[in-house]
Amino acid sequence: MARTESTMLELGTQAPDFNLPDTNGNQISLANFKGAKGMLVIFMCNHCPYVIHLRDALAELAKQYQANGLAVIGINSNDASNYPDDSPEKMAEEVATQGYTFPYLYDESQAVAKAYMAACTPDFFLFDAEQTLVYRGQFDDSRPRNEEPVTGADLRAAIDALLNSSAIPDEQKPSMGCNIKWKEGNEPSYFG
Repeated sequence: MARTESTMLELGTQAPDFNLPDTNGNQISLANFKGAKGMLVIFMCNHCPYVIHLRDALAELAKQYQANGLAVIGINSNDASNYPDDSPEKMAEEVATQGYTFPYLYDESQAVAKAYMAACTPDFFLFDAEQTLVYRGQFDDSRPRNEEPVTGADLRAAIDALLNSSAIPDEQKPSMGCNIKWKEGNEPSYFG
């Protein structure tokens, strides 16, 4: 587990397109979320202690904000051959166990992670109704073993501002977690 911060993709970036399978075998693309009030893309996985630390709160946040018109998408880009806990089969189990109400997609080629410049799990990207990046950063200040409560305060503040047509907070702290498990030789230039 290499502790890694998000790259902080430039605000104003248009959401890169994707076409990935979900845990039911359906192909999901960016076009599926046209018309949403906003869109939250989360690079995540099953085995990372940082994701495990907040997954209950993440499931709750998704349910709450999906009811208010926010699209939520989880993407797993980890190398499942070397990290079998992150295989599509295990992803389906995670959806059922955690009660995720959002599509959890598998980025086997890791091309989508590279397009978003995703670096860690979890890595959060919030887009407005035009699919323009308005927030990238942490869920909150809580980390495994730091005794801070898991609240989702930073991400919630950004989502609330977006849905209320208010200014998104200027201070955006990088997310932190395990590095994405790149396939050997597939590491992006921004990694490491």
